[in-house]
Amino acid sequence: MEKIFEIYIKTTPERLWEAITDTEMRSKYNFGTRMKSDWTPGSRHETSHPGAPGLLGEGENLEVDPPRRLVQSMVALWGEDVKSEGTSRVTWEIEPVGDSCRLTVTHDQLREGANAQLYGGWPMILSGLKTLLETGELLTTPGSLMYANPAKSAAER
Repeated sequence: MEKIFEIYIKTTPERLWEAITDTEMRSKYNFGTRMKSDWTPGSRHETSHPGAPGLLGEGENLEVDPPRRLVQSMVALWGEDVKSEGTSRVTWEIEPVGDSCRLTVTHDQLREGANAQLYGGWPMILSGLKTLLETGELLTTPGSLMYANPAKSAAER
């Protein structure tokens, strides 16, 4: 199964690439999570959050071509229901269009009927990315509040 998300953002390819690969910037629009990596082909990436009990995701950077294309494997670890889904792939493609960029995110290698938690957050993430780059503001979404209350147990999330 494959899910494709496309958005236009008024920014440069370099600035968009930075927003995707910079840990601090990414945490501002990606539910507060922190993705750490050295962003080289074959290197590992890990996603965490200070309010989470452990890693939320991990994978490998399969293709790294700044500022045009990033392909990553992804294993979701935030709950037993998604851990069982195994490895999927996320491809970020940046194409300049006038004074903007078209960003296409393809989440594929998902099993037919895969848990919607794996791909359901993309519209919120990409909307937050667009808002951050175009206005400097943070977009508050249900996903951005997911770990805002550290007293919540993992089962309640």
